[in-house]
Amino acid sequence: MSYVDGFVLAVPKANLDSYKKMAQMGGTVWMEHGALAYVECIGDDVPYGELTSFPRAVQAKDDEIVVFSWVVYESRQSRDAVMAKVMADPRLNGDLSTMPFDGKRMIFGGFQPFIEL
Repeated sequence: MSYVDGFVLAVPKANLDSYKKMAQMGGTVWMEHGALAYVECIGDDVPYGELTSFPRAVQAKDDEIVVFSWVVYESRQSRDAVMAKVMADPRLNGDLSTMPFDGKRMIFGGFQPFIEL
């Protein structure tokens, strides 16, 4: 069964083009190192909930858009190997202060699927 890393973050609308360029490079790197799929989605129907919601989870401001992303791997073991290569890839070693979003508000984690159709 596969393994999935998921990410939710808030990107300032003014930085969306920069984020897309960064994400394209990230996707290229992940796929070259063995990911099976790499997907980046811009929030289109993500209402601000009363108790919980995607915007609340990442403390999205009025001038930000929620991005939901995931990467699929063959297995947890494969994910760990791919991630080690991705983190060592010099193409992703940019200056954190110039990232087009606030990484401190990003939510991420690894997930073991239990249904795959």
